[in-house]
Amino acid sequence: QVQLVESGGGLVQTGGSLRLSCAASGRTLSSDVMGWFRQAPGKEREFVAATAWISGSTYYAYYADSMKGRFTISRDNAEKTLYLQMNTLKPEDTAVYYCAARTNSSPRDKVTTSNEYDYWGQGTQVTVSS
Repeated sequence: QVQLVESGGGLVQTGGSLRLSCAASGRTLSSDVMGWFRQAPGKEREFVAATAWISGSTYYAYYADSMKGRFTISRDNAEKTLYLQMNTLKPEDTAVYYCAARTNSSPRDKVTTSNEYDYWGQGTQVTVSS
């Protein structure tokens, strides 16, 4: 079992920044794919970003097109924490942001659909005012 707890959400003005954190506990491995999704009211949950293991201590990150250049995902395996740095926020970024983990991952796995993830956090609200 893996437990994920997000934090760091809040209210921010357009153009502002927030950093989300996701603390993992339980059976987590540095090779697990870790990702962020978001869900706005009345919309489906959508992929934001994820980080996958390549080899040794090397990981790569991939993003949804609308987040490239504004969001940065990172992980601290020693602290079992996943981060999402969000800059230049827009009102359309308003959503509940979820952390997710995919166990039994292979190197370089690219996982962008929610049903491919095994564990989820409870979410943290991000609201961007115009």
